[in-house]
Amino acid sequence: MSFAEIFLIGVGLSMDAFAVSVINGMCRRENILKTASACGLCFGIFQGLMPSLGFALGSAFSRYIEKYDHVIALLLLGYIGGKMIFDAVKNEPEKANSGRLGLSELILQGIATSIDALAVGVSFATMISAAEMAGAAALIAATTFIIAFAGAFMGKRFGDALNNKAQLAGGIILAAIGVKIFVEHTFFGG
Repeated sequence: MSFAEIFLIGVGLSMDAFAVSVINGMCRRENILKTASACGLCFGIFQGLMPSLGFALGSAFSRYIEKYDHVIALLLLGYIGGKMIFDAVKNEPEKANSGRLGLSELILQGIATSIDALAVGVSFATMISAAEMAGAAALIAATTFIIAFAGAFMGKRFGDALNNKAQLAGGIILAAIGVKIFVEHTFFGG
């Protein structure tokens, strides 16, 4: 595979991480550099590790991964989004807009947004060598870091415009991303 092909795969894989980073930036505007760095690092690491894990597992487990990846993404993003909506409706902006992104929340987001990268890694097992996989994983991770980092800053701008409604909008968008992933995989074979 060429550098350009792997880069484009990295861009494609990072789109869910970008969307979640925008939401994190919307809801955690006070310390945006820390939020953007945390998003970039976490999502970059997960997007780099998951294809590597998929590559290691090979095609033996691909049908199991593809069978449940959309359900896992729906549950994780639905839970995080639902919690954000609940907190916004319950009027706890100090809790959600504290400027701090919890590690457990960030890890759940990282897993939910990188499950599809696991299946990509499985497909790589038949196309590239282990050394090429290491380079591909690094490129995917770096691409995702940059895109997620920028997404958090974009989210800050949206959050500043939405003010107190940013958490509610963010929760709805996260839940909608989970539903989108589930519907695409369930009904369209995505």
